[in-house]
Amino acid sequence: MTWALVKKTLRDLRAGLIVVAVLLAAFQLLWARVTDSIAGQILPFLSLRMPLQEFQALLFQGPGKIVQTIIGGESIDLTSAFHMMTVGYVHPLIQAILCIWAVGRAAGAIAGEIDRGTMELLLAQPIRRGQIVFAHFLVDLITIPILCLAMWAGTWLGAWAVGFTQPSSANLLVDPWRFGPALLNIALLVFATGGLTMWLSAAGRFRMRVLGIAILLMLVQFLVNLIGQLWDKAEWLRPFTLFYYFQPQQMILHSDWAAHAEIWLHLGVLLAVGSAGYALAAWTFCRRDLPAPL
Repeated sequence: MTWALVKKTLRDLRAGLIVVAVLLAAFQLLWARVTDSIAGQILPFLSLRMPLQEFQALLFQGPGKIVQTIIGGESIDLTSAFHMMTVGYVHPLIQAILCIWAVGRAAGAIAGEIDRGTMELLLAQPIRRGQIVFAHFLVDLITIPILCLAMWAGTWLGAWAVGFTQPSSANLLVDPWRFGPALLNIALLVFATGGLTMWLSAAGRFRMRVLGIAILLMLVQFLVNLIGQLWDKAEWLRPFTLFYYFQPQQMILHSDWAAHAEIWLHLGVLLAVGSAGYALAAWTFCRRDLPAPL
């Protein structure tokens, strides 16, 4: 019965899954074109008129510091296509798409069924409440890799389309294989976000209310993490946000990332949060009383 529920959920999600996967791949393809324009055309042209160090200092002063923080900080070399391509994996739009998918799917998993009045019909079948939560966990194990692979496919296609795989100069060389390990960090962010939202969904009754709370929670965490990067006095708050542990750029830029214990700690925290969210969702859903449909 669990697999029957998994198949039904996947059928219900297939249209949204295809749309989100296409958006993620298309953004990486577009970002490759943006990278080619910046690193291959604009910056070489500007370098003939002023030193790039002075240009970057001028660009990232004042409000520009926020932009520098968003794209990865001072470690990002704007003249390197490889460095610029990594920005596509931490761009706020990508984070928003991933989190909205995770929140929307998890919010409708349990609270959505209760809100529509279909949960009683589902529980009338020979299935336990814990199996319902486990079925949604299996759905995450199937859909999250699909989204991550869609991003990677967009990176491969974009790098090939603009000629980064066989560049005319060394600073335009991009190896798409280096982006593969970062997919683990991306997958775990989606899993952690979905796990937290699943807990809220298991305790809630109305899908839109759960959706609103979860989106607000993610937005506050994103802003706290960003402010903590810009303001030293608020930096201590960053570890309390999921986005502090989302650092796929470090896994791409450093080929020896597996030797860094801090990266494994970040991955472990996201995995623990997602697992705890699902465990608490199962515990909450199995103990609560279901309201009568309105």
